[in-house]
Amino acid sequence: MATRSRKSAAKAYIDPFDPAEIRRLVAEFGSPLLIIDCQRVREQYRKLHRALPGVDLHYALKPLPHPSVVETIVELGGWLDLATTGETQLVTQLGIDPARCIHTHPIKRDIDIRNALHLGVKIFVADNPDEVRKFEAYREQAELLLRVSFRSPGAVVDLSRKFGCDPEDLLDLARLARKLGITVRGLSFHVGSQAADPSKHVEAIQVCAKHMAAARREKLGVFDTLDIGGGYPIEYGQKVADIQRFCAPIRAALSKLPARLRIIAEPGRYLCGPAAIGVSSVMGRAKREGHWWYYLDDGLYGSYSGQLFDHAKYPVESLKEGGEKFPSVLAGPTCDSIDVIAENLMLPQLKAGDLIVGRAMGAYTWASASEFNFFPKATVVSVNRRPGDRGSVVPLPF
Repeated sequence: MATRSRKSAAKAYIDPFDPAEIRRLVAEFGSPLLIIDCQRVREQYRKLHRALPGVDLHYALKPLPHPSVVETIVELGGWLDLATTGETQLVTQLGIDPARCIHTHPIKRDIDIRNALHLGVKIFVADNPDEVRKFEAYREQAELLLRVSFRSPGAVVDLSRKFGCDPEDLLDLARLARKLGITVRGLSFHVGSQAADPSKHVEAIQVCAKHMAAARREKLGVFDTLDIGGGYPIEYGQKVADIQRFCAPIRAALSKLPARLRIIAEPGRYLCGPAAIGVSSVMGRAKREGHWWYYLDDGLYGSYSGQLFDHAKYPVESLKEGGEKFPSVLAGPTCDSIDVIAENLMLPQLKAGDLIVGRAMGAYTWASASEFNFFPKATVVSVNRRPGDRGSVVPLPF
């Protein structure tokens, strides 16, 4: 993996979201860019850590599996949540202790299990009898968290629609694991991404606590761990609850659990979403039906893919200041007519080379981007990567 770095002697901290810094980075590394600010990752981690004291935060790599983010989380004392062989290989290449990782995909191929075990991961997730049986051959090496479903229609993405067992089926699943000689460490749940409020978290904690107590009475496993998932919301141009206020009912519910219980969480979007911006350039323009259309070098098949796959609407703005504003359309670069980022935006009149910035673009953007039509994915530039080297700029194309 090729890397380059350049130190700024002028100041210890670069704010890469400042317009002057954005222009400088584009001049140096080209467009489109995804600019990751590792200092903002640190700030998000610390805010969530304060909001959920005593909870081990396992960063879910899925929304932004970039080395700079992964290493920043680990340096802060955080843990990792892996879901694929590729993610497991990435953290191994970074020299991260596999004991700091759990593997949480409820449905796995045998090769995924073997690869993770070979690399040193021990804790996995299962949510149905067929999946539990896959671990019979590895019962001396692997331990399970059983995932429980709590449907959450209020979440933007209801993850329990696809994964998790019904709460009433949980004890039978634990009995099957005991029969096969597989150790069950505890339970897990995920109420969905961008949760509207914490009530579903609280309900899930209370139900899981009841079932864990019943499982311990039956000696169905260790049941000393509860994974409360993620779903903590961030702003996409609309206000959401402050994380301290959002987590207050969750803290209250957790305070009623046995003190010896280990609580873990799987934040992804909350840690990385606000920590990156997407920068694209105007390739050309056309006036259609009285509106200016601006065609960018990034779009729905690239960094704005989350508007399709993640139901996110990123706040976008022009770096051009002043002048009259007109109703405008931002379109992506591909030949597909669906590739339109935003319509009816009030923008100044732009020309080729002007820059557009998308905010809160760390989660489910670059990670799900493609090179459709052979337009390359955005170059990733990470800034303030090391606490003792905050002036470094490290682009990591791969």
